[in-house]
Amino acid sequence: METVEPLDRPTAEEYASWFKALADATRIRIVSLLARHGREMTVGEIVKAVGIGQSTVSQHLKQLAAVGFVRVERVRTASYFRINEECVSCFPSAADVVMGHPAPERPGTESDKE
Repeated sequence: METVEPLDRPTAEEYASWFKALADATRIRIVSLLARHGREMTVGEIVKAVGIGQSTVSQHLKQLAAVGFVRVERVRTASYFRINEECVSCFPSAADVVMGHPAPERPGTESDKE
């Protein structure tokens, strides 16, 4: 019988932080908005689009930035938020890996050079 091992602890912890960040409907709405908008947005623009308070949106953006789903660019007193395509594109792969499917090859790996 084949021995099946769980994910290693550091990978599991990273994936758990991603799942936790997306375990809130408002954060999913913000990620969706930024991804579909296709450009940087200010907190004010995000507040207007999702219809909740500025402090709540700011807290959600802070959590999304902490796990890398959004990037922040600060220009003087303004902050501009955009989706981090590289991180978000890894999320479906993370879900597959958790479910026991093989991890996909990342661009630039040895198998690409053959």
